[in-house]
Amino acid sequence: MIKISSKYQIVIPREVRKKLNLEAGDKLIINANDEKVIIYPQPKNYTKYALGLGKEIWQGIDATDYIRKERETWKS
Repeated sequence: MIKISSKYQIVIPREVRKKLNLEAGDKLIINANDEKVIIYPQPKNYTKYALGLGKEIWQGIDATDYIRKERETWKS
């Protein structure tokens, strides 16, 4: 549990900083939806962060075959 200071600042607990490998100067992204606040580290490298996203969608599918079939629909 954390407390908001009079300057609206918060301190991230040591355990969390260690777990997320946060260091002074790192940037965090903050989102709010409904009654939740979500804070997560800004990726240091977006290319590495995005690598493999959505890979489960293509499991068991031959990408070359999929693209060929998709292009065939353009001819109609």
